[in-house]
Amino acid sequence: MVNRRYLRIKVLQAIYAVEKNPKEDFLIHEKNLNQTIQNCQVLSVYFLSLLPEIAHYRTLRLEELKEKMNPTEEDLNPNTKLIENKVIKQIEENTHIRQFCANHHIDWSNRYDFVAQMFHEIAHSDTFLAYLASSENSYKEDKNFVLELLSKIFAESELLHWFLEEKNVHWFDDYNDALLAAYKNIEKFKENQSVHTTLIPWFKNEEEIKFYQELFRKTLLYNTEYQKRIDEKLQHWESERVMEIDTILMKMAMCELTQFQTIPIKVTLNEYLELAKLYSSRKSSVFINGILDTIVIDLKNEGLLNKMGRGLIN
Repeated sequence: MVNRRYLRIKVLQAIYAVEKNPKEDFLIHEKNLNQTIQNCQVLSVYFLSLLPEIAHYRTLRLEELKEKMNPTEEDLNPNTKLIENKVIKQIEENTHIRQFCANHHIDWSNRYDFVAQMFHEIAHSDTFLAYLASSENSYKEDKNFVLELLSKIFAESELLHWFLEEKNVHWFDDYNDALLAAYKNIEKFKENQSVHTTLIPWFKNEEEIKFYQELFRKTLLYNTEYQKRIDEKLQHWESERVMEIDTILMKMAMCELTQFQTIPIKVTLNEYLELAKLYSSRKSSVFINGILDTIVIDLKNEGLLNKMGRGLIN
């Protein structure tokens, strides 16, 4: 589910934390790295589990409207499409989602006011109004509605952003990745699927776990050697003048170039240049590209770029 760019970003943040807190035990930093990656999956299930809660709130509100003085025809015969949404029912009944929620203490039972606010935000959206107005009543429509809730309402909701950031400040950075994970899981839903259908695995395979853990460990292990190579290329610059993020990105790139034989050189260089555009200054990618290009030449001449398999792709 998570891609390698996401994992590189998490390692970047973890190494930055190490440099800011060098006296803290390495194992604590590594544990924090593992936890932040797992927390993104937890956030994705928060999104999924919120949908049945919103449907429950709708049920309660419709019952209250029937009991009020002088109910209207609409109150007595309300539109129940949201309540009967087949995909939301699948989420609610899925045993793996239920177990995940229990394991990670995902519980909306004491968040009635927030769920109510989220429903009212949804209820005023064009997405919801169009769904209620449609005469179609199919699994495909229900699924498309849920996907639109995620991509349009949840993605842009300041209320939901605020609520989740209050629970975990780091979720601000993970919001879009977690929402995309929830979206991809719903895309995979089938009409007649079992209640025991599993969620998409968070990691494609064990190799992905090994990738980010070794990238973190080995970048720190060879930190002195990588810093020396950078200093040799700075010429008239002083290393203290180079942005801290730029230095970490170059060290991670060197680690990936020399320690991960199956990753092509061009892939590594492109990835870290893109990260520089996202997390550093406007000119950082050009600066980093210049330094890494010369370092790659040195590594080749020294026989330290021993690529194999996919890593041999130009």
